[in-house]
Amino acid sequence: MTSTARQRRLARYEFAPDPFQVQAFDALDAGESVLVAAPTGSGKTVIAEYGLAMALDEGKRGFYTAPIKALSNQKYHDLCAFYGSEQVGLLTGDNAINVDAPLLVMTTEVLRNMIYGRSKALDTLGVVVLDEVHFLQDEYRGPVWEEVIIHLEPEVRLVALSATVSNAEEIADWLSTVRGPTRVVIEGRRPVELRNMYAYGDKATDEVVDDLVGGGHNVTHSVFVTAGAFFTADAQPPWMAPLGEVQFAQGIVAQFASGAYGHIRVAAAIIGTADLHEGRRIDTEN
Repeated sequence: MTSTARQRRLARYEFAPDPFQVQAFDALDAGESVLVAAPTGSGKTVIAEYGLAMALDEGKRGFYTAPIKALSNQKYHDLCAFYGSEQVGLLTGDNAINVDAPLLVMTTEVLRNMIYGRSKALDTLGVVVLDEVHFLQDEYRGPVWEEVIIHLEPEVRLVALSATVSNAEEIADWLSTVRGPTRVVIEGRRPVELRNMYAYGDKATDEVVDDLVGGGHNVTHSVFVTAGAFFTADAQPPWMAPLGEVQFAQGIVAQFASGAYGHIRVAAAIIGTADLHEGRRIDTEN
């Protein structure tokens, strides 16, 4: 790969790539697959787009897979804005748009079915982006990711992306075993600050109060949920029963801070995209 080719692929961006992105570019240019573990908002999508642009440069197709239809639809519109609608298609259980386009967005199950159906759409496939690859750990859907990774033709390069997988080196070793050279790229720096917050409404004053977890008033971001949104009345934790609404909201934070509910995703209690869970570890031994 010449420096001119890379410059052309990156010309549309108004910023210089970060070192972890350059590492991923190097791996793809060397003919390797790549597993990228980096926080939300750090720029994993740039690596995916680089892989897709590489496929186009080589006269091959690029597939972008996502675990859910909503994300597939969003990514389809993003790539249409990036490459033009004539270059991008969408294939899900609900939509089939421009399916012969060189770049095709789909759910991971669709790609698995194409592999088993020996679809001719795979004949010129060069790059597959596996977004949210930590779904490998999912008890019910994880086998879909495994089957795709194992059964894709060896010459197809993978761009596997995750913000939450915690054993990236182990996964990369497994990918190298089943697919050939796979480079792991890990970025620990979080460029977009995430602040864990809770909101509660005081019925006496109709006031909505936002507080940072651990204390400190903050009103720059706001989401309103009542205490009852967390637990139904017949499923209250024992520490909740004697509390009023405001005290209950404060108790929620205290319980999360203590780790009692540290592995539960509570979207209503979090501002932005923060999750109160630890990095997800994928079992590669079973």
